[in-house]
Amino acid sequence: MAIKTTGINHIALVCRDMKETVHFYTEILNMPLFKTVQLPDGGQHFFFDCGNGNSVAFFWWDDAPPAAPGIASVKEFPFDAKTAVGSMNHLAFDMAEDELEAAIVRLQDANVPLTPAVLNHDDSPQGVAPAMHDGVFVRSVYFTDPNGIMLEFAATTRAFGPEDIAHEPATCNTAEG
Repeated sequence: MAIKTTGINHIALVCRDMKETVHFYTEILNMPLFKTVQLPDGGQHFFFDCGNGNSVAFFWWDDAPPAAPGIASVKEFPFDAKTAVGSMNHLAFDMAEDELEAAIVRLQDANVPLTPAVLNHDDSPQGVAPAMHDGVFVRSVYFTDPNGIMLEFAATTRAFGPEDIAHEPATCNTAEG
């Protein structure tokens, strides 16, 4: 029997300060906190509703290892965005295109640093275009949460088709693999 999923239930991340994280996700991003768990080891695990039955969860431990920008998270987007194998590069939240500008204003009002402009992702060699055109498939803005986790508000602008699968997958060229 084939495995059949219906989407992402949640993604679990680690925060440095649960109170600060709760404030950011509930008050700035308007994602309701719907479940809290006190862990037997003294840690916490909190869940936020990010819409459509999806959630973002955070673990907190007082003795968690420190953040590792450039390894486990993006160091500085878009200039230094590579992260290590097995890391999470960024988390993109889906939203309607007509909601994007209002979301940007909300982030700016909360003094959340973000990319200077909406990025029009396309198939050009640069990967982004200065203006909207028929080849743009996602419009987005990037920002970070208080934990240094890179987030994205992404609005898909067109349907995808077979022509959107145009590249052969790369393979590892090193012995370390």
